Formats: sequence, C-alpha cells, structure tokens
Amino acid sequence: MAVSQTDRPRAGGLARRGFHPGITLAVIAASQLMVVLDATIVNIALPHIQQALNFSTTSLAWVLNAYTLTFGGLLLLGGRAGDILGRRRTFIAGILLFVLASFLGGLAQSSAWLLAARSLQGVGGAIASPAALALITTNFPEGPERNRAFGLFAAVSGSGAAIGLLAGGMLTSWLSWRWVLFVNVPIGIVIAMLAPLYIHESERQSGRFDLAGALTSTAGMASLVYGFIRAAQEGWRDRGTVGSFVAAAVLLAVFFAIELRTSHPITPLHMFRDRNRAGSYAIMLALAAALFGMFFFLTLFVQDVLGYSPLRAGAAFLPVSAAIIVTAQLAARLLPRFGPKPLMASGAVLATAGLAWLTQVSVTSGYVDGLLGPMVLFGLGLGPLFVPLTITAVSGVERHESGAASSLLNVMQQVGGSLGLSILVTVFGTASRNEGKAQVVNFFHKATPDQLALFRQTGRLPAVYADQILAHGISTSFIMALIFSAAALVVSLVVIRARAADVDLSTVPGMNG
Repeated sequence: MAVSQTDRPRAGGLARRGFHPGITLAVIAASQLMVVLDATIVNIALPHIQQALNFSTTSLAWVLNAYTLTFGGLLLLGGRAGDILGRRRTFIAGILLFVLASFLGGLAQSSAWLLAARSLQGVGGAIASPAALALITTNFPEGPERNRAFGLFAAVSGSGAAIGLLAGGMLTSWLSWRWVLFVNVPIGIVIAMLAPLYIHESERQSGRFDLAGALTSTAGMASLVYGFIRAAQEGWRDRGTVGSFVAAAVLLAVFFAIELRTSHPITPLHMFRDRNRAGSYAIMLALAAALFGMFFFLTLFVQDVLGYSPLRAGAAFLPVSAAIIVTAQLAARLLPRFGPKPLMASGAVLATAGLAWLTQVSVTSGYVDGLLGPMVLFGLGLGPLFVPLTITAVSGVERHESGAASSLLNVMQQVGGSLGLSILVTVFGTASRNEGKAQVVNFFHKATPDQLALFRQTGRLPAVYADQILAHGISTSFIMALIFSAAALVVSLVVIRARAADVDLSTVPGMNG
C-alpha cells in the first residue's frame, strides 16, 4: 500500500520538508523581520525612554549601541554555531533568547536594566539571523524556488527599517514605549513553536568556536564606543575616557593576534585582501556611521523640536524608506550593464549631498522646508549603494565562503553604525555644551524676573533656548556624518575598480534567475 505524504515518517525528528514551503518561508522571514526592525522600532520611542528612565541625550545612544554592538560582534560566531550545532536548533535558541531579552527590556525600571536587556537581544539576534538565512538553502531546492525565497528574505530585510519606524510610532502612541519590546514576545513564541514543525534541520558540520576572537572584538569595540560617549559627557582628559581608549586598543590588538594564529578564525581576514571587497566593507562602515547617526538625531529633532507625536514621527521617515526601495530596484536592473563602481559613486554623491543639506538644519526648520528634501536625497543615494556593495562583497569568493563574506558586510554595517553614532554623539555633546553656555548668557540678558526665578528653582532654560541648543548640536553632528559619507565617496572613486564583467551575479541570491 502506498504511503501518503501526510503519513510519511520524519527521520530523526526532522520537519516534513517541502510539505508547506509557504509556512516555512513565512516563519523564516518573520524571524528576520523581527530581528531587523528591532534596530529601528526603538528609535521612535527614544524620547519617551529618555524621560522614563532618565537618560541624558548622549547616553541615550547606548539604547541603540547595546543592541548593534553585540549583534554585529557576535554575528559571525552565530553563523558558525549554526554550522556546528545545527541551524534549526541554533535558530530556535536565538529566537527564544531574543524573546526573553525583549520581555525583560519591556519591564526595565532603570537605564542599566534596559541596556543589559538590549545587549542580550543583540546576542539572540546574532544567533538567529545567520541561521535564518542559511535555513533557506536547507529547506528550498536550488533554482527558481530558492531564488524566490531569497528574494522575499531580502525584501523583508530591506523593508524592516521602514516597518520598524512606523510600528514603533504606533506602539508608542497607542500603548507605551515598553511595547516596542513586548511586541517581540508573542511573535517570537509563535516562530519558535512553528520552526520544529515546518523547518528542516541541517546536517551538523565539524569545526570549533572562536570564542576568544568573538569576545575580544566585541569588548574592544564596546570600549571604543564607550570612550567616545564618555568623552561627550566628561571630556577628553577624563581618566575613564582615556582608560576606555587604552582598553580598546589592547583588546583589538589581541583580537587581531588571535585571528592571525587560530585555525578557525571568527573573522576571515583574508577576505580583505581583495581590493574591491575591502573597499565595499569600508564604504559600508562609513555609510552606516552616517545613516545610524542621521536617524538617531532626526528622531529627536522631529519629536523634541517640531513636537511630533511618535506615530507622526514614524510616518515622517517613510519617504526615506520609499526612496531606498525604488532606487535599490533600479540599481539591481542597471548593475549588469554598468557594473558596481558607477552605481556606488553616484549613490555616494547623492547621499553626501543630502547630508550636506542637512547640516543647515536649525531651530526654525520645518519638516517640508527643512528636512524632507535632504532626507529623500540621502535615501535616493542608499539604494545604488546597498545593491552593488552586497554583490561586490561576495563576488570572487569560494561558494563555501560566500556566507562569511556577506555576513562580514553585515558586521561592518552594525559596527560602523555603533562607532559612527558614538562619534556623532561626541560631536553633539561638545557643540551642545558650547551653545548652552552662549544661550545661558543670552537668557540672562533677556529674561524677565519671573523667568529668572523659575530658572533658579528648576535649573532649566525655557523651551525656546533648549530647542536652540538641541538644534545646534544636531546640525553640528551632521557635519561629522557628512565627513563619513564623503569618505565613502572617496573610497568608491579611488579604491573600487569592479566592472560589470568582474562581478559574478550567480553568487548572489535572487540575481541568477
């Protein structure tokens, strides 16, 4: 008697591969969306988190950096864990850790509590995200079916930022800032329950974990970021600032020494030997440094200076995401004809022009007449950058190393975002202190007796002066973001030499038919 598909046994407890590919892909895509949007969903809630947990503007950057540093620092280790322990097993463990951290973060009663939870979220994301991408190759046969799966996965990753901004605005406006974390709990639990039923496990491979490399690199970058943020608060001569930079130098030196000697390095340094690949990593590092800082400070500006609600603030950034999506699709079509270099250069020019325009923002700037134009211009530049950067990063590598090459680009994005944001916060802190002194003098010259009495009682300047200080600090920080973007432009012009014939589109998910 024939055995029906429904009754076919599952060897080794594996999921019934191919029975429900739609559900399988939905589970994998939902997990990636949850991890990706968590980098932006919190953005809109930052002013409310700042008030609730008494963050300063400079220390508020840690709400983002605590997540991106652990996520980026442990991403390659998470990919290795999936290969050695089994991708489905690793995927579920990462999702459950992410859920636990989100629940704890939503309950946070202090800044330290929240930052610890955000760091734990990053660990969970670093474990789940590479496993999710790898599970597509495990569960979908090579060819059009796998390409469509990769295409949906890429679309979800690309739209995560926009969805996160809008969802963050809705949750913060309608419920509270805590729900930007709590929302992950039911979603993650459903994903963890469905994964064993609909996702096929991968074969376990031999290998070792480079824990020393992962920990020294993450600790080194965290010390470097902390040094910049502390400098913004305490100054460059502060012992804690100097000590952080010294610790960062020592830890990163130890990291490179480990990677050069170990047989299973967490960071394959030989990936940087190729001129085009190394250039693409450098561009992503600089681009993310500008991008993360821009979103962070504009989120504060539209809510604290323009007075937008969280929901309206989230909607205010949608034109940027729309511009990225449109130009990314255009870049994918133009890439086979023109190659990476012209697209990267043109994208970097547009992004740099947008940031140069944003340096003119002031306390009198409105959304339509001061922010929308430069934001959209910046977004138009990102699409022509992201597509060729991804393809150049994986072109020319052995197929078994393509995952490491693309993951390393993701690492550059996370590390660049954390480092860039900390530097921009340092610039913001210095500019705000200087402007604050000038505004205090201005206030004492113009204040009424009642205003002076209120100032002596509360120690706070009237809103008009505080907004001027915030706007001046933000516009000055955009100058640093402009420098980052200009550096990306220089690399695209001077370092990148890749032409259309030099990139292997067959190595890129979704680009080979």
